Amino acid sequence: MNRSFWIKAHLFAAAFFAPVLIVIATSGGLYLLGVKGSVEEITVPTPAGATLNLGSTTLEADVAGLLAGAGIAHEFEYLRAGQNSVTTRPTSTTYYVLATTAEGVNISKHEPSLQKLMIELHKGHGPVLFKEFQKFMAAALLFVLLSGTWLGLSSKGLRNKTLATMGGGLATFVALAFLI
Repeated sequence: MNRSFWIKAHLFAAAFFAPVLIVIATSGGLYLLGVKGSVEEITVPTPAGATLNLGSTTLEADVAGLLAGAGIAHEFEYLRAGQNSVTTRPTSTTYYVLATTAEGVNISKHEPSLQKLMIELHKGHGPVLFKEFQKFMAAALLFVLLSGTWLGLSSKGLRNKTLATMGGGLATFVALAFLI
């Protein structure tokens, strides 16, 4: 495979993933600037006497049954159990939290804002299929970075500029991450 092939592969991979990376960089940057989004929490009436055993081997079916018993038609892909609660996933869309209390179970509906939705996707809390896409995208991003670096280093006219730029990036990373 010649240089022309690698240039095209680098450019097509970068162009394909650019929209996703722009959204991720924007939402992550806004998050770091303090714009974290919000989640509207709505308490849902829970059937009297409802109980939930968070250690149950049938937890998914138990949660689905409790939601249905509360008149909620909600499909979830998986659950995340905490000490006293369980959250339906993904959390990049409307989700429910079922909290166990001494009185029974409290159910709350959570509706994330667009920014919060983007952050949840960014953190890997989206649908399973999207998480698989993110893994592929991570590999593709590594390909874009490595192929771009290789293309710069393998060009006589760009080699010194590529090395200087890489050195500057490495020095900035080390200084900000470990020295300051």
